[in-house]
Amino acid sequence: MSLRRKPTFTLRTLPFLVASLLAPALANAFTPFVVRDIQVEGIQRVDPGAVFSYLPVKVGEEFDETKASEAIQRLYASGFFSDVKVDTAGDVLVITVAERPTIASVTFNGMREFDAKGITQSLSQVGFGEGRIFDRSMLERAEFELKQQYLSKGKYSVEITPIITPLPRNRVGISFDVFEGDLAKIQEINIVGNKEVSTGTLLDLMDLTTPGMMTWYTGSDKYSREKLEGDMERIRSYYLDEGYLEFSSEPPQVSISPDREGIFVTLTVNEGKPYTVTDVKLAGDLLGMEDEIQQLVKVKADERFSAEKTNETAKAISDYLGTLGYAFANVNPHPVLDRENNTTDLTFYVDPGRRVYVRRIQVGGNVRTRDEVVRREMRQNEAAWYDSDSISASRDRIDRLGYFNEVDVTTSPVPGSPDQVDVNVNVKEKPTGMINLGVGYGSTDKVMLSAGISQDNIFGSGNSLSLQMNTSKTNRSAIISHTDPYWTQDGISKTTSLYYRRTTPYDTRGYSDGDYQVTAYGLGMNFGVPISEYDRIFVGANFEHNKIGRYDEKYMPQAYQDFVKEYGKGTNALIFNLGWSKDTRDSALAPTRGSFTRLSADFSTMDLRYYLLSAQQQYYLPLSRSTTLAFNGFVDYGRSYGSKAFPIIKTMYGGGIGSVRGYEGASLGPRDSLTNDYLGGSRRIVGNVQLYLPFPGASRDRTLRWFIFGDVGRVDNSDGSCMKGSKGHTAEDPCGWKYSAGIGLSWQSPMGPLQLSYGRALNSKPGDDKQAFQFQIGTAF
Repeated sequence: MSLRRKPTFTLRTLPFLVASLLAPALANAFTPFVVRDIQVEGIQRVDPGAVFSYLPVKVGEEFDETKASEAIQRLYASGFFSDVKVDTAGDVLVITVAERPTIASVTFNGMREFDAKGITQSLSQVGFGEGRIFDRSMLERAEFELKQQYLSKGKYSVEITPIITPLPRNRVGISFDVFEGDLAKIQEINIVGNKEVSTGTLLDLMDLTTPGMMTWYTGSDKYSREKLEGDMERIRSYYLDEGYLEFSSEPPQVSISPDREGIFVTLTVNEGKPYTVTDVKLAGDLLGMEDEIQQLVKVKADERFSAEKTNETAKAISDYLGTLGYAFANVNPHPVLDRENNTTDLTFYVDPGRRVYVRRIQVGGNVRTRDEVVRREMRQNEAAWYDSDSISASRDRIDRLGYFNEVDVTTSPVPGSPDQVDVNVNVKEKPTGMINLGVGYGSTDKVMLSAGISQDNIFGSGNSLSLQMNTSKTNRSAIISHTDPYWTQDGISKTTSLYYRRTTPYDTRGYSDGDYQVTAYGLGMNFGVPISEYDRIFVGANFEHNKIGRYDEKYMPQAYQDFVKEYGKGTNALIFNLGWSKDTRDSALAPTRGSFTRLSADFSTMDLRYYLLSAQQQYYLPLSRSTTLAFNGFVDYGRSYGSKAFPIIKTMYGGGIGSVRGYEGASLGPRDSLTNDYLGGSRRIVGNVQLYLPFPGASRDRTLRWFIFGDVGRVDNSDGSCMKGSKGHTAEDPCGWKYSAGIGLSWQSPMGPLQLSYGRALNSKPGDDKQAFQFQIGTAF
């Protein structure tokens, strides 16, 4: 007798339902019997024991129509088989099955938006992947999930075609042919319901924009569901910061044009009314520190409610308690609304929890880097009270090492010890060796070539070793250096360097390659002593040999002829240096807040006897989220001691990018009385003010900004002397104050920081060399 049912592939439950309905009726054709043997036919990969495990009967047991029906249902439900047949031959039960194929491989053709490995893992989580039983319903689900991934990225014209390829041994290969299409662009963003806040203000808060001049670069006109959700959260935060405590919004309405290339977004907001704070209270367990905690409250009575100040207050209180060992302190702000008067009372409920101390600091994820390299950056100590400030500072210091892609510092309670926690530092190492090649161009130095090889974490010790070479029209240098950041356990660093530097002085007469060269060889050793998290003192010494080559009195500037007569063509100098720096900037390349201060002094002995004092101050003031006002100023003062003049090979130059824009590079200061060459001076003063503004269409990209600037500066000699140039080329006032103003563009390009400026010299005098357009790759402020 045969019991058989072939299921469809679109509804997996249908075969079980039909089998359960039909199997009893079909099974009535035989009478119950005791099974003497069970035979399984048609299996290829499935183990016979697996089939036996699904059967409701064993050898020696009675088999009837109820068990026949149950056997069919169980075997179908296993998902292994596309066909099941139950036969009887006397007292032998014969089970014949047709196995479903398994998926041998899953591949993607034409997929560039996503990583194939990541998508494969994602599909396996929904039951579709290599080694799984092939099921067309699961294939349809996989196709749907893949398409959803593309839709979330704004690619509405994506086309996905699955191809099934039969393979030997009842297997199939699944290939998805993907035509990604173009990202749909946002054609229009409408905001409905806003009365108190202008539409323009709300649009400025959003990352998503309609097409503009720079959207080809920023991609902000390409629709993304994740970005839209982020924009809605920013709008919500803005309203809450402005006191609209009952603000709400409806789900965004997104429609697409018939050609699937245009997106139309409609946002509906319900503003409500702004609320004013009438009273601010503290409640809960204040640990007797109400006065100290009260000072952390930024929300004041009679002010409009601000979610930002409220959250800052809660965080400040929680962080303060964290510094005292209360690792799990919880602060909940609770506003009580008076809707009739649009006012609110605000209470901060404080729950400090239990005070804990750190039992153990555990470092993980480091394969090559030694534990001590990470541990020596920790400011939290074992067996000490938990301190959230120390934990945060430790994480930042480890991250600043530059050895890791990820740094994750977490705390975990110690089981059975409620007053103890472990601090877990998990890192993900990155390659720290680097070979770099670079090409740049500057309006003063022309073509600049650079090459180098460095290893920042050599042998996992935290030490660095590097070789760097640079060349341009006027300068050529090679430096090999080794730095041990923890030469002592207290964090004193030691840097040893060997350098070669050749300079062709700036020449106004256009002779190729210059008529003379100053070549310097040096060996130095410098130490850095940390005195706080942001402050460091530097001290060291360099031995340097200088030589003037290509000496030709016919073309040699008079100042260099005088130097050779006084010092000779070759000189030796032992230069001692001492300095201090403090850096609180949020970024070294594109800072938006913080300051940088540097003081240094060089004292030279042997053949060159001089001292050089330098000071620099930078300050960055954020005016808004995308606007920054920056100030920069530096002063250099050099003077010789003894009977000889300040060495001309140690003078400083001004003019161009980095000092006073609008004037030609290095053109400020004294001129040679014979050749009119720029000589620089022993005293330099420069001040800059710069207003960084978001580039149109790229307001969220900190690396691309335009700016308005004003510069002031002068270069002269500390003894007050100033040579004005050669006969017929005399400058009226080369050593006087110079002013300029203009506009520019700053971009952190793949080749390095790029800065372009168009400056106008505001008080130029006859003989000054002006240069309105200037640019350089690899410069900072």
